[in-house]
Amino acid sequence: MRKQSHSSCLGHANPVYGLMLYRLHYAPDNASLIVRLALLELEQPFETILVDRRLKAQKSSKYLKLNPNGLIPVLEAGDQKIFETGAILLWLCEQHDALAGPKQQRSAFLTWLFWLSNTLHPALRLLFYPEKYIDSDPAHSIALRDAQKQRLTSLIDIIAEECSNNDILKYDDAPNILHFYLCTCLRWLALYPHDQTQWFELDTWPNLKALCEMLETRDSVHIAAQAEGLGPTVFSQPHYPNPPEGSAL
Repeated sequence: MRKQSHSSCLGHANPVYGLMLYRLHYAPDNASLIVRLALLELEQPFETILVDRRLKAQKSSKYLKLNPNGLIPVLEAGDQKIFETGAILLWLCEQHDALAGPKQQRSAFLTWLFWLSNTLHPALRLLFYPEKYIDSDPAHSIALRDAQKQRLTSLIDIIAEECSNNDILKYDDAPNILHFYLCTCLRWLALYPHDQTQWFELDTWPNLKALCEMLETRDSVHIAAQAEGLGPTVFSQPHYPNPPEGSAL
């Protein structure tokens, strides 16, 4: 695992931990991207530590002490070590009282954060890594992927409708973490698995494409894109990453 020390180009010291930096264990274009975006939006200084997937560093004994599941990301905050993307995001929102929408929409925020982390995100994993969930028969992987494409289409229909009608998901000048989480998932659907994304067309959901384009104007997205080699249209017309270090897969 390689370490890269830097602070957010946007901001100031962490109000909870003084001058101590957060430490984000990441790989390019992995779920750690959502946490990076959150830290940038919160204007918090942080240090990134590369988890090199080409070397299977996420399965090393050192990393497994941070996350026994061997998944990325992990966020360290002092002596606290947090894993699970949804848990990290919720913890950051609570620590900094930001990126969660108005207090009166708290129940809606929690509902859709858990929907993204427990429903949409796992459905993506089944699409990307069917071999982790079923036997090695290629025909079974194809069948599982086909089923997931249908399920994901239905899930995206649901979230597209909510983005038009649910106040917590409507975009304004102050996006919340739900928007970044959703658009990152949409990015992945356009790219992965390699050469198997013809079924997904973001233009099918114009309001989601508009959301992706609006997020791309954020400084946080520009900084994250440069750090992870994601290109200029991170969400609306994504390209495979060309990171300065590490590998997405």
